[in-house]
Amino acid sequence: MLSPFTHDHDGERLSCVGSRGDDAGDGAATAVLLHGAGNGSKERLLPLLDDFAARGCAGLAFDFSGHGESTGTLGELSLRRRFEQAVSVIDATVPADAPLILVGFSMSGQTAADLARHYGKRAVALVLCAPAVYAAEAWPLPFEDPESAPRQDGPVTQSRFSGIIRTPESWRQAPALDALRDYEGRAVLVVPAADAVIPPAVTRAVADALSARADLTRLELPDADHFLGLWFRDHAEDRRRLVDLALTGPGSQAPTAADA
Repeated sequence: MLSPFTHDHDGERLSCVGSRGDDAGDGAATAVLLHGAGNGSKERLLPLLDDFAARGCAGLAFDFSGHGESTGTLGELSLRRRFEQAVSVIDATVPADAPLILVGFSMSGQTAADLARHYGKRAVALVLCAPAVYAAEAWPLPFEDPESAPRQDGPVTQSRFSGIIRTPESWRQAPALDALRDYEGRAVLVVPAADAVIPPAVTRAVADALSARADLTRLELPDADHFLGLWFRDHAEDRRRLVDLALTGPGSQAPTAADA
């Protein structure tokens, strides 16, 4: 059963949903679902949260500030604030010794990598769905600078964040790639065939990084586009495949605290 709640952090009220999971014990893993940028929200991820619960996991999803039902302005959000908001929600709601299954969509591929580094061995599974990674210089910057916001009296200028991420090859030195190289748990990389957002070179770099130490499986979706939250919402069989792979193979049991 999904239970909505709110969590206050850094002046924002974040809209969250939690699930205890079917037959989840005290040491059950918690699947943390992180939506992408733009008009992304937790809402489209709720069927996936239900599927993790059906396999014995606790679950957690929330709207980053400026998204969905959370307060805040999207332009004031940053990659750093996304990471800090995720840590705040996880630490407030998940038992301190519970293993984590981190599921990141698009921009939240970066956030999931940040969280994997932060939580270390507690991150027993890392699921990256059409993930993005970013240059270190972009991490602390708001998505929109005050001077780049739309105005009636002049043209919109490019924010510093946008300028960095649109610089060709700027992502190649992304610290997230180092975090993925160091990650030693279970990993699933979900690749849609028609991704018009993430360059193939980024996907290859993520795959290469995860191949260093992680137990990696690549899940190809030949009919999907970049917006995998919507895809999994509407395709139950693919959702179940994803959960199976996150839990280390079809028919496996959800990891517990003994695995962390």
